[in-house]
Amino acid sequence: MTARGIGLVARQEIRTRLRTGRWKILLLVWCLVVNGLGLLFRLALEYGDTSSFGEPGVPMFGGVLLGVLVLTLLVTPALGGQSVNGDRERGTLATLQVTRLTPGEIALGKLAAAWGTGLVTLVLTLPSLLLPVAEGAIGVGRALVVLLVTALLIGVVCAVSQAWSALVARSVTSILLSYLTVFALLVGTPLLFTLAVPLTSEHVPDRYGGYSEDHTERVWWLLAPNPVVALADAAPRLPERRVVVGDEVISRAPESDPLGSISRTVRDVRAGDDDYGSDREDGAAVWPWGLAFDLALAAGAVWITASRLRTPLYRVPRGVRVA
Repeated sequence: MTARGIGLVARQEIRTRLRTGRWKILLLVWCLVVNGLGLLFRLALEYGDTSSFGEPGVPMFGGVLLGVLVLTLLVTPALGGQSVNGDRERGTLATLQVTRLTPGEIALGKLAAAWGTGLVTLVLTLPSLLLPVAEGAIGVGRALVVLLVTALLIGVVCAVSQAWSALVARSVTSILLSYLTVFALLVGTPLLFTLAVPLTSEHVPDRYGGYSEDHTERVWWLLAPNPVVALADAAPRLPERRVVVGDEVISRAPESDPLGSISRTVRDVRAGDDDYGSDREDGAAVWPWGLAFDLALAAGAVWITASRLRTPLYRVPRGVRVA
């Protein structure tokens, strides 16, 4: 397996995408819609209750980034969900398989093309994302970290979508399964956590008959693979700001930071603290476990794709076209 072979497959895949679809128009519409919504969100912050938001650049960056993450993950399955079975349906996959290209080169080349397209959609959202950075509300380091994590999560979904494309004969089915996988990561993980929390409760007796105490520290790992949780918890913390409370001056994290609020909540969940989102000392990080799980999922998906591209193919599923 060589970088040259991966590059050849990626370039061929990109040329095919450019020939078969109106990508320029779709990307232009994506850029206008996402950045337009981001600017409208900024106007809403500026003309709304400024006392609740403080500096509008902080909630704008977090809110737009979370929206971009969710929208990009919803678009990404269409990029890799038909990369393998779509070529089988068109009869062009066998042409690659009879060359000197290895299954790993074909799998990684197709993944690079889909991932590259996903990164282009992320780059097109930078005007609204980097506005708070240009204003000085968000540091450059924090912006780079969250963009890197977002790029990795896009690659994870591309790899999983491509694996479904290699496993399932029909492209429509593989795209549907890819969307279900994204739904499971975004919605299924918090739903499982919510259902699992009552199972961890213990009865604590007292003079009034007792009460039920939840132990979220036993099931916090169900939230870790969630892309929103991994992104928010990986974001470096904003510097604390001094706030006057009565006659006392205290330091606390900005309350208008969506990323920081989610991060404090999941860390309190891991620590088993019922005061979610409190301003106490930070607990143990959740994002290393979640990001490691997502990257392991992507690695397994690439391995599955490469194994399904090996030749000779002794068993052909019903309805699958070889050449």
